[in-house]
Amino acid sequence: MSEAQGKHPGAAAVIERIRALPLQPAKFMEVCGTHTVAIFRAGIRNTLLAERKAELVSGPGCPVCVTAAAEIDDVAKLALREPERITVTTYGDLLRSKGHETSLAEARAKGADIRVVLSPNENIVLAQQHPDREIVFFGIGFETTQPGLAHTLLEAERLKLTNFTAYVSHKLVAPVLDVLAKDPRLKLDGFVLPGHVSTIIGEEPYEFLARDHGLPGVIAGFKALDIIVALYYLLVMREKDEPRIVNAYKSVVHADGNVRAREMISEVFKPADAHWRGIGAIPLSGHVLRERFAAFNAHLRFELERVIEDESGFGACRCGDVLLGLIVPPECGLFGTRCTPEEPVGACMVSSEGACANYFRFGQRR
Repeated sequence: MSEAQGKHPGAAAVIERIRALPLQPAKFMEVCGTHTVAIFRAGIRNTLLAERKAELVSGPGCPVCVTAAAEIDDVAKLALREPERITVTTYGDLLRSKGHETSLAEARAKGADIRVVLSPNENIVLAQQHPDREIVFFGIGFETTQPGLAHTLLEAERLKLTNFTAYVSHKLVAPVLDVLAKDPRLKLDGFVLPGHVSTIIGEEPYEFLARDHGLPGVIAGFKALDIIVALYYLLVMREKDEPRIVNAYKSVVHADGNVRAREMISEVFKPADAHWRGIGAIPLSGHVLRERFAAFNAHLRFELERVIEDESGFGACRCGDVLLGLIVPPECGLFGTRCTPEEPVGACMVSSEGACANYFRFGQRR
């Protein structure tokens, strides 16, 4: 598997190598929403893998999908508070994701000032332009987006802003991988590991998968060839029973990741238990702000309690089972009938990176 150290051979050559491997069933999981989209676009799940009798399931790699419903309710209610003048900002896909009671889009329709931003740094400009309003950023996402908010909070501290706070709902990849690796219902044989997250955290945080669970993992890019190469490595390691972590995206992902980004994250945030939609509480799988940044903590500013997610109340929606890879989206009774991208019931159908949205978009109805 020396190609991991340099240039990969062409797709046709890799596919021939895969076809030359002994046929044995395997079940892998991709844990990145961008990988899910790329896999569907390339038709990998229904062609190459089906031919090998291998299964590739989608995991909880969509930030919108794993944001706790109770947190969405919490922020929607905050945006509607009177007589406080509050502007809530967040990323676009999160607007339509429903909590137990409402969505941010529904709160906006009732008159709440809720705006979409492309970068956390836009909140600095809003806070400066509207000193009479409280600007609250609903920050979600994995390690990829966290340096941006960390930088924004450091800048807000430097500028001594008094009308900007963050409602932090970050998620960390390694703790949920541990949950998935331990789950006896899944019976996984390996992971396609996220490329974007790995640019920040590097290779070492994944080592426990091979060391403690005997599961291989491959850090992969987002082109079809990148994913095919990752599957080749996984199949070879399964055949030889030699689990390890392979970095097949060395052109972008360095062994130690982005040291400066990790330093900023550590300076601003500290690990905390977090609640994942449809999954529940996972110890030390999220972030809270350090005490130094208490002035920018929306929970403290507005006297909000940390959310304890209620895993009931989702009705027939099986988004949690989809996020865990226990079912594929068409196995949910709502899929494609009561739940569509135009009228989503579950968060997995809302986001462009959600498994349900991609199964629907690419016509995978069975």
